[in-house]
Amino acid sequence: MYCYQCEETGGGKGCTKGGVCGKTVEVAELQDVLIHVLKGISNRTLETGSTKIVDDFIVESLFSTITNVNFDPDHFTARIWEALDLRDSIPLEGEGPEAASWRPSDDGELKARAQEVGVMSTENEDVRSLRELMVYGLKGIAAYYSHANVLGFEDEEITTFIREALASTLQDLSVAEMVELNMKCGSMGVKTMALLDEANTSTYGHPEVTAVDIGVRDRPGILVTGHDLKDLEMLLEQTKGKGVDVYTHGEMLPCNAYPAFKEYDNLVGNYGGSWWRQKEEFDSFNGPVLLTTNCLVPPKDSYSERIFMTGTVGFPGLKRIEADEGGYKDFTPLIEMALTSQSPQKLEDGELTIGLARNVLAASAEKLLEMVSQGKIRRFMVMAGCDGRNKERQYYTDFAKALPEDVIILTAGCAKYRYNKLPLGDIEGIPRVVDAGQCNDSYSLVATAIALAEALGVGVNELPISYNIAWYEQKAVLVLLALLSLGVKDITLGPRLPAFVSPAVLDVLIKEFNIRKNSDVDEDMRILLP
Repeated sequence: MYCYQCEETGGGKGCTKGGVCGKTVEVAELQDVLIHVLKGISNRTLETGSTKIVDDFIVESLFSTITNVNFDPDHFTARIWEALDLRDSIPLEGEGPEAASWRPSDDGELKARAQEVGVMSTENEDVRSLRELMVYGLKGIAAYYSHANVLGFEDEEITTFIREALASTLQDLSVAEMVELNMKCGSMGVKTMALLDEANTSTYGHPEVTAVDIGVRDRPGILVTGHDLKDLEMLLEQTKGKGVDVYTHGEMLPCNAYPAFKEYDNLVGNYGGSWWRQKEEFDSFNGPVLLTTNCLVPPKDSYSERIFMTGTVGFPGLKRIEADEGGYKDFTPLIEMALTSQSPQKLEDGELTIGLARNVLAASAEKLLEMVSQGKIRRFMVMAGCDGRNKERQYYTDFAKALPEDVIILTAGCAKYRYNKLPLGDIEGIPRVVDAGQCNDSYSLVATAIALAEALGVGVNELPISYNIAWYEQKAVLVLLALLSLGVKDITLGPRLPAFVSPAVLDVLIKEFNIRKNSDVDEDMRILLP
């Protein structure tokens, strides 16, 4: 095993004896084999083209290998055999690379293959770095595309790029060619995030400025975490009039701002905070918890019987809710459990203001520009991205506290839980924490920056915007590539730089984009607030 795809990777270098995330050596190695076969499938489609079945399989398989999504070795073993059968149903032109033709005789040979196809099988450090950067960016695209696909939105250009980019990691390309492909991955990430934005807003309406209750009610509840809006919709519909409240958790918080979800009086607010706090918060919730996508932490025995998984999520021994052929999911088991559960234990009181996505910001653009010209808003600080467990994440809370009162924080993703409950106030009615939504909604921040640049007649790097971004997993990698593809420079990244970026590749990023690691609050404040 060698895995270094997330920020918390062991020793800042790589996990070798089990993942810090909780995945076993077996699961890590099976994921390596699955990625290898996906590359072989992609290679075969270069000549023959593809089908929706193939594209959907690749997307969902990539999604399942993102950090904190699926920990089930049986799932990955079965998925690899399915991948091999799917690959071999596609004609092979010529000999092709080994990934396009290798086939094990049994599970033992399948698992043993991981020793030859893992991350470190690419000996050249810089080639390995650029290939892994590509694969992790593709995992981010797959996650965003999967959510759009569930709502019926597709784009053949995106799925074609995923296959071509996967296949490229089997080819001997120059460093320049690989850098160019990674930048194209970023561009395709922008396109994918725009597709997801369209899927969400056309289905559920544009988010509205909303004050979300973070307390509890004296009724049984169901807690929904992850990212999937369709799952929430089905659950809300099925719990209407049942005497069961539904609470969002983690990255589901932004769902409270969509007009379609406001129609449900059984959606009562948000419970708890970031994904990594779930061991304490799920314990105190008392009712069933639905895991819809990534951000699963291996559960404690004290609440594991109350966990239900769906979609890409997997963990041995936990209950699953499967979709039927039409995509419908029957959440009756959760509702029945909730009705026998105690109401949630109160964690906190108050409200959070959310829903300041691109549509709201566009409507406020004239006011924002006027406040900038009058000096009432000195700067916008993009503090988007991921949260994590390490103590150095306190940096983001301290940084937010230290920002001058004339600076607006633009955020999306779970990084906001480091400061969204601080009493930072507002500037003439504009909240100082402008929450655009999930990490899936990072497009709102991109669209806002582009719109401001156009309105001011300047380039994106001339805007009064600084970037102090936190990353954890592969969707954040894709967001970083997306920003770089747009030419955004001077990005501060932390709490650690990606271990999979080699010194030579990092040197390229520094020279081309002036990307830097965060340091301490005082020093970064000096740099980011010119």
